[in-house]
Amino acid sequence: MRFAASDENVEKWRIALYMRYHRLIDHDGFRPNVGIILCNGERRLFWARRVGQNAWQFPQGGINPDETPQQAMFRELEEEVGLAPHQVTLLGSTRHWLRYRLPKRFIRRHCGPLCIGQKQIWFMLRVNCGETEFCLDRNVKPEFDAWRWVRYWYPLREVVYFKRRVYEQALIELQPLLYPERSPHDPLFSPYTDAPALVQDLFPHAGSAMLYPKRR
Repeated sequence: MRFAASDENVEKWRIALYMRYHRLIDHDGFRPNVGIILCNGERRLFWARRVGQNAWQFPQGGINPDETPQQAMFRELEEEVGLAPHQVTLLGSTRHWLRYRLPKRFIRRHCGPLCIGQKQIWFMLRVNCGETEFCLDRNVKPEFDAWRWVRYWYPLREVVYFKRRVYEQALIELQPLLYPERSPHDPLFSPYTDAPALVQDLFPHAGSAMLYPKRR
């Protein structure tokens, strides 16, 4: 009897998990998500390495059914970077969802509702605290194991290919928040013509790129 009851509880748990996951996927198959662009006083961006991989990205994470995008952003910020809301200033966010599709090999076709990619609201934050306050292992399962400051357009050259377009859209839309003196239509300050960023890529030790391992 206890075995049957256990089976019943497991089935209820599976149904509850399916329903919760189902609410997270929209009718087009995209899961709501937030992306976080952290900057410092020198207008460099926080760039983090995924645990155990040679893969770098901005912090990001899913939005729970009971959260607003901003609430999810602050939760993910604390879980992945170890920073609380009072340690940052919210500069702004993208106006609409930005979407990317997952490669076919990453799509799980036999596990709950089909998820083909992410739709994201991107936030730009300025860090108000010292770098010693960053803590990448605040969560039980850390997302990152190292980080560094990089120039504004650098992530477009390093992020995994299927996220590149959404990174470009977010950086272009949020650029005026960090560079208000620049025109958004200035051809001399774009992902493809930013000379200082190109120099930084060719000579990585010329200005930014000190590596910070996670704090123990």
